[in-house]
Amino acid sequence: MPQATRDGVSIYYEYERSEGDGRAPVVFVQGLGFGRWMWRWQREAVADEYDVVAPDNRGTGRSDVGLPPLVPRLPGPLRGLVLLKLAGYSIGGLAADLEAVLDDAGIYDAHIVGASMGGMIAQRYALEYSRTKSLTLCCTTHGGPDAVPVPDETQEHMFDTPDGASQRETLRHRMRPAFNDRFTNRNPHLMDRILEWRLEQDADDPAREAQAAAVQHFDVSDRLDGIRVPTLILHGTADRVVPVENAEFIAEKITDSRVELVEGGSHLFFIENDDAVNEELVSFLDEQD
Repeated sequence: MPQATRDGVSIYYEYERSEGDGRAPVVFVQGLGFGRWMWRWQREAVADEYDVVAPDNRGTGRSDVGLPPLVPRLPGPLRGLVLLKLAGYSIGGLAADLEAVLDDAGIYDAHIVGASMGGMIAQRYALEYSRTKSLTLCCTTHGGPDAVPVPDETQEHMFDTPDGASQRETLRHRMRPAFNDRFTNRNPHLMDRILEWRLEQDADDPAREAQAAAVQHFDVSDRLDGIRVPTLILHGTADRVVPVENAEFIAEKITDSRVELVEGGSHLFFIENDDAVNEELVSFLDEQD
């Protein structure tokens, strides 16, 4: 079971080898709280030609949480405050975890693909480390005062715990803003599968709140001109979590970049519109190799 270690915290990752011709691997970086399941459609799309690396972000899946032992036992409101102000993760730290993974795997060039918080990690990684061959940024933001923030209503929904709800019901409630209602209504069996994957792989509440603290403090808006690798920016026009305007803001600051919008796409458009997204992603990767 491959694991990298940074600051005493074990970071789990999967490394799947392809039968391709030695192209740079594709590294998939997860969003806030999400497990490796979120990239299953894209991983399948590239797996014939590219090696695939899929780390579990700190606090997610099989990776260690790495929080002070007392923090997870605190009452919810107090724990959230402590994590936001003192003990939460940082995007810089999560990018350092990614560097530890690629170093452990012996990878020197990689196509980094990140969504939402994973896109933030990818931006920070490309700015501070030398292994990035290309970037694909999905439904993300550069942070800072110029970015369009997550709507307050969406934030409340994503962290709400309905009275008397089971864990499964809470997860279903929290992820509602990330999907289009039409998609969830037309795919009940898939949504049930996704709930099972989330129960198995997603971060628990303390780790999820620690990741949220990292997102809250993220800002590379004045540094993006330092990214010198080809960058594909993908975003759904109906994203209720990270508003679509953020895609253009990133593109304005990264010289070698282009934006592809998915009309009507939700925050998790790469699941809902996987065929179109996979076509764009594979085409972009093939251009680089």
